[in-house]
Amino acid sequence: MEGKSRIRKIKSKHWLAISIASLMLIGVIWTITTALLIWTYTDEESSRQSDAAIILGAAVEGENPSPVFRERIEHAILLYRQGTISHLLFTGGSGRAGERSEAEVGRDYAVAHGVALADIQIETGSKITEENLVNSISVGEQAGFHTYTIVSDPLHMKRAMKLASGLGMDAVPSPTRTTAYQTWRTQFPFLARETILYMGYMVKGWIDNPQQ
Repeated sequence: MEGKSRIRKIKSKHWLAISIASLMLIGVIWTITTALLIWTYTDEESSRQSDAAIILGAAVEGENPSPVFRERIEHAILLYRQGTISHLLFTGGSGRAGERSEAEVGRDYAVAHGVALADIQIETGSKITEENLVNSISVGEQAGFHTYTIVSDPLHMKRAMKLASGLGMDAVPSPTRTTAYQTWRTQFPFLARETILYMGYMVKGWIDNPQQ
């Protein structure tokens, strides 16, 4: 009897080890696959005309946009001059109390570079990408917008478009053609963060809607 009990314990430990190893392997494969999806999506760009470009917020440096944010604004201004979009919608709140919001800094930069103030809308209450988009929908509805072009860094675009799709937005991607993330040393942390956040969004969706 003791021998059979010992064999059962060994088999149980064996199957437990196999199960754990299998789950770890699935996790690794999923992570790598997600990272590749994000990386390969960086070239996705639409030339469709939209009512407005949503410029996803990034850090500011006092009265000026950070290099990352400036690239996004410059890209949106280019789309505006080309006639691809007719309005700019800046997103992003303040990082610290008393600091100007990302949206306000973006608006002022765009106006200083030739965009008509009447063609700009802002939302200043968001802190994260999903809030950027949720608040943009509200502002856009009041302004009469129906279609959007989302502007952000290439590595940010896959998750931004996934969020936009989940919110039911009629949106297309337009990643910046230049980016402050030029080297692998700067790109890898950004890619890793986007991979984790994208996977987290997917898991949340499965939990909220297990039948989908």
